[in-house]
Amino acid sequence: MPDWTSLWYVWLILLTVFLLLLCGISASCIKFCCRKKRLPVETFPRHACDLAVIGIDSDSTAHSTVT
Repeated sequence: MPDWTSLWYVWLILLTVFLLLLCGISASCIKFCCRKKRLPVETFPRHACDLAVIGIDSDSTAHSTVT
C-alpha cells in the first residue's frame, strides 16, 4: 500500500476539486443574494401594436397594375 503523503499529485487533484467546488458555491450564493436584493425590472416595455390588413382580390385595379 503506498504512503499517501508521497502521492503529491493526489493531494493536488483533491485541492483543485475542492477549490472549484468552493468557487462554484460562493458564486451561486452571491448570484442568489444579488438577485434577491434587486427589484425585477422589465427590460422591454410592452406596447400595443396595430396591424392593418388590406385585402386585394383579382378584380382590383391595384392588382392589375402590379402584375
